[in-house]
Amino acid sequence: MTVRQNQLRAILALSGWAALAATALPAATPARWLPVLLYVSLGPGLALLYPQPRELRPGARLEALALAAPLSLSFGALVSTCLFLVHGFSATAFLVSLAAFTTVACAFPGLPLPAATRGAVERTKRVRPEGG
Repeated sequence: MTVRQNQLRAILALSGWAALAATALPAATPARWLPVLLYVSLGPGLALLYPQPRELRPGARLEALALAAPLSLSFGALVSTCLFLVHGFSATAFLVSLAAFTTVACAFPGLPLPAATRGAVERTKRVRPEGG
């Protein structure tokens, strides 16, 4: 595990708690809702997908970013539905649940990405055999 991967894990783990801390700021300011919006849209999904055991190719990085938003939003919908069903929904409970999940997910390696494992993302130039 490289230093860069550990830094990425730490940043992702702390991002949810930073979004929760941002809710203490005055209402209706971008400094309050922007970190929360970015975290809920990307945080849990990036924690599930990153870091990968090896450095990702450019195509796989794009794939991970494209999958992070739907994963995050799906998990957010699942958490909010569960909180509504137990009559415990609040912004604080929602963000604490997501931040705890993200922190735990950062302790494990990222889910495997198809583009990271197959060679179709970046094709190397083939050398033509002589006389062919």
